[in-house]
Amino acid sequence: MSTPKIKTTVEEMVQPYLDEHGFELVDVEYVKEGSNWFLRVFVDKEGGIDIDDCGSVSEYLSQKLDENDPIPTAYFLEVSSPGAERPLKKKEDVVKSVGKDVFVTVYEAVDGMKEFEGKLESFDNEELVIKVGKKQHVIPYAKVASARLAIIF
Repeated sequence: MSTPKIKTTVEEMVQPYLDEHGFELVDVEYVKEGSNWFLRVFVDKEGGIDIDDCGSVSEYLSQKLDENDPIPTAYFLEVSSPGAERPLKKKEDVVKSVGKDVFVTVYEAVDGMKEFEGKLESFDNEELVIKVGKKQHVIPYAKVASARLAIIF
């Protein structure tokens, strides 16, 4: 089974549990590091998650994975918080982040830059407006390579 298919299968398995318990699925990664495979599931909820939350999601998902066995190789399952600098994977994540500090990279330069760290002023589903220092940058969403919350000191 391909990596994208594994991610989709895992998302479909865990989503009902997350919905029932008020969690949000932030991301699923299936990656090889050295000789080991890792299935990482990042979850969050309003007010943040704790170790018990991660444990309950891990127990549920582990049982479902054992029942359905969609991954042919041995792997390590990790369930955790996305952290303070959580990725903004979907448009809905970007909408929720208006007014917050973000770090955005783009596929092709905008205003002569490929990285932007500043306050997300607005997002209309087509363009992000990020204020870096005193200058505003308008970034087409289609050019965004990655985006995450940022902690700016």
